[in-house]
Amino acid sequence: MAKDVKPTRKNLMAIEDRIELSERGHDTLEQKRDGLIMEFMDILDQAQDVRSEVTENYETAQRKIDMARAMEGDVAVRGAAAALKEHPEITTQSKNIMGVVVPQIESSKVKKSLDERGYGLLGSSARIDEAADAYEELLESIILAAEVETAMKKMLSEIETTKRRVNALEFTLLPRLYENQEYIEQKLEEQEREEIFRLKKIKAKKEEEEKEEAAAEAAAAETDAVEEPEAAD
Repeated sequence: MAKDVKPTRKNLMAIEDRIELSERGHDTLEQKRDGLIMEFMDILDQAQDVRSEVTENYETAQRKIDMARAMEGDVAVRGAAAALKEHPEITTQSKNIMGVVVPQIESSKVKKSLDERGYGLLGSSARIDEAADAYEELLESIILAAEVETAMKKMLSEIETTKRRVNALEFTLLPRLYENQEYIEQKLEEQEREEIFRLKKIKAKKEEEEKEEAAAEAAAAETDAVEEPEAAD
């Protein structure tokens, strides 16, 4: 509360410094929040596209694998899958978006040529190859979706954190500092008025004393002037 603050000029200067710093921090956080929201909206658009792509690729891959099983048999499909020797590799790095560290996922060995799939040309069929192609496409879109979704969640979390800081400054800290500033200024003005009033009283008292002294001196001089002729007689 404002009444808990000692009304001194030193405290007033300290509060004014805090207000200036808090206002700058508030403006900076507002700019950061607005920038994060813009970045988030871009990522959200990308996420929606990626989700649609994942859904589409999944449906395509499911149709292809169902067709391969129907035409080539489940054993042939499983055998082709088991022949795979080199599995996809995932590496993660990080990138910075307005102070927010988000993952950057890199994949390798996802898409393969026929000879890299392990089952060979003779052990395969066009339908199995199409199913493999479709699942490789699906896996790449899932990896991209994981990157985008994680970045979106981190950005959203940072936006919420920044909004809370902006609100804390705007609705809690700054109003309290303004209240303390106003309270100290009022108290200092009261003290100043009281001091001026006190000085005026002192001045008036001093002037009155000087008048009394002057009057006394004048009276004494008049008495001396009267007594001198009488002494002469």
